[in-house]
Amino acid sequence: MPTRDQVHNFAAGPSPLPTTCLEEAALGLLNYEDTGMGVCELSHRGKEFKAVIEGAEADLRSLLQVPDNYTILFSQGGGTGQFSAVVLNLLAAHRLAHPVPAEEFKPPVLDYVLTGSWSSKAYAEAQRLCTPPFPNCPAFGQPRIAASTKSTSWTRLPTRDEYNFSKDAAYVYYCENETINGIEFPPKPEDQSAFPFDLVPEGVEIVADYSSSFISRPIPNFSRHAIIYAGAQKNLGPSGVTVLIVRNDLLVDTTEASKLGCIPPVPITYEYKILADNKSLYNTPPTFPIYVSALVLQHLIKNKGGLEGLENTNKEKARILYETLENAEKKGKVKLVVRDSSARSWMNVTFNIEGEGEEKKFLEGAEKRGYRQLKGHRSVGGIRASIYNAVTIESVKLLCDYINEFCN
Repeated sequence: MPTRDQVHNFAAGPSPLPTTCLEEAALGLLNYEDTGMGVCELSHRGKEFKAVIEGAEADLRSLLQVPDNYTILFSQGGGTGQFSAVVLNLLAAHRLAHPVPAEEFKPPVLDYVLTGSWSSKAYAEAQRLCTPPFPNCPAFGQPRIAASTKSTSWTRLPTRDEYNFSKDAAYVYYCENETINGIEFPPKPEDQSAFPFDLVPEGVEIVADYSSSFISRPIPNFSRHAIIYAGAQKNLGPSGVTVLIVRNDLLVDTTEASKLGCIPPVPITYEYKILADNKSLYNTPPTFPIYVSALVLQHLIKNKGGLEGLENTNKEKARILYETLENAEKKGKVKLVVRDSSARSWMNVTFNIEGEGEEKKFLEGAEKRGYRQLKGHRSVGGIRASIYNAVTIESVKLLCDYINEFCN
C-alpha cells in the first residue's frame, strides 16, 4: 500500500488537506486540548468549541480582510443549499425594501450569469423557487439570464458586450470558478474576461459562489458584493461546512417579510439573520469540519504567507502546468478545454488526450506513478487536474514531467 507522501492527489473535491493539519486533527479527535474528550464529543455550546469557531471566524476575517460590516457564518448544505438560501433571503430583503400592498407587487428580476454547470444549477433552482404558488398568481421573482456561454460549451467567459444586466434587478449572481470545465474569472479588471463589476447598475446586489476558489487569492471588489459563499471542501476543510459572508444590512427577518406576502417562506436554518443572531450555533453545527477548517486557517496564516503567499504559489502552479500543456498541444498530443487563456482556472486544469485509447493509457500510467483522481467530471470526461491550496508545487512539477514523458 502506498504511503501518503507517495500519492499526489489531484481530486476536484473533496480535495487534499495539509498533512500536518490532519495529524493534529487526528489527535484532537481522541483528546482535544487535554480535555480527555474528542472534539466531536464536545458540546457545541461549551467553552472549548466556542473557542474553535470564534478562532476560525477571526482568522478567516483576518486572512481575507473582511470588512466590519460583513458577518461570517458557518452553515450546512453546501453550495447547493445556498442556491436556495440566496434566493429566499434576498427576495425577503427586497420585499422589506419595497413594502407595497400585495395587489401592487411586481416580481423582482434576478439576474444570473451562466458560465458552467454550477451557475446553471443555481439559475434552475431560482426558477423553481420563484414558481407561482397557484394558477393565475404572480411569480415570486423573475430569474433571467444576463449572460451565458452555453453556446460554446462553457469553454470561455462572456465578453463585456455580451452582458445585459437589468437596471432594477434584486441581485446579480455569478460563479467565480466553474470546476467541471475549469473556467475562472481572472482577478485583474483589465483582463478581457474579468467580471464587469462596473457594468452592474448601482444599487443592484452582487452574489458570488466562491466554493472552488475560496482563499486561493484575494477576492476582487470585495465590498461590491452582498453575499459571498463557499463550500469548504476545496481549499479550507472537509466537506460538511459552508462559509457565508453576508453584508449586515441583508440579515433580515424573513418572517416579517412573509407577512407582506408575495414571497416564499424561508426554512429557519436557511435564514441568515437566525444564523447570525445565534453566532452560527442555532442548531448543532458540523463541529469536526469546522475544527479542521480552523486548523487549516492557522496553517495558512502561519506557514504559507497568508493570502499573498497563497496567491503567488497558486499562480506559479497554474503557470507551470498550463505551459506544459500548451507545449504538448503544439505536438498534437493534448487539447486544452478552455480556449481563452485569460479564462483558465488556477484551480481546475482541464484537457483531453488526443488519439483513440490514449486517455485510458494516460490515466493508467498516472495511477501507477501515484497521480490520483485525474479523471474528468462524469458529464464531460477528459482529464482534470485540480491544484488546490494543499497541492504542492512539487506535485505539479511531477505531473508535468509525466505529461512530457507521455507526450514524447
